[in-house]
Amino acid sequence: MAMFEKAEDEYNDLMSKKNIIENDKSKIKKVIEELDEKKKETLNVTWTKVNSDFGSIFSTLLPGTMAKLEPPEGCSFLDGLEVKVAFGSVWKQSLSELSGGQRSLLALSLILALLLFKPAPLYILDEVDAALDLSHTQNIGRMIKAHFPHSQFIVVSLKEGMFNNANVLFRTKFVDGVSTVQRTVATKQNK
Repeated sequence: MAMFEKAEDEYNDLMSKKNIIENDKSKIKKVIEELDEKKKETLNVTWTKVNSDFGSIFSTLLPGTMAKLEPPEGCSFLDGLEVKVAFGSVWKQSLSELSGGQRSLLALSLILALLLFKPAPLYILDEVDAALDLSHTQNIGRMIKAHFPHSQFIVVSLKEGMFNNANVLFRTKFVDGVSTVQRTVATKQNK
């Protein structure tokens, strides 16, 4: 009888622990489902905002174009996103149809759209216009002024067109074998 009572106590103890574990398991599953739902919501909000900014920035950098991020055919945004580009109303089949400069502007647009989602107070761009012609370089300056009014940019460039929208310029040059810096503040007409 003593062995039976001991076995019965152990059984009741194990059943009690099993019930606790099953309750904990259901709570954990519920938390996982809630977190998955929040993740989907957050990803959808992020995709919507970045997609909007991406298209806006790209069309500013390359007038007459459109760009968007969309899920592959038959998939949802949770499966991934593809970059689509249109010139006028004609959507390109592949990004390989773009020139090197166009691809540079596309990459810059995507990076800046991501940065707009979680803005920082200061950005440093080092010769992002190196592969671009002068008109596209000027568009970068306009885009920065239009899309990032509350951020500061330190931009390094060798092309004059980048600085048409700058508030302050620091020009460096060699004078008698010594590097000198000249500071120029833009007038209100140029801002």
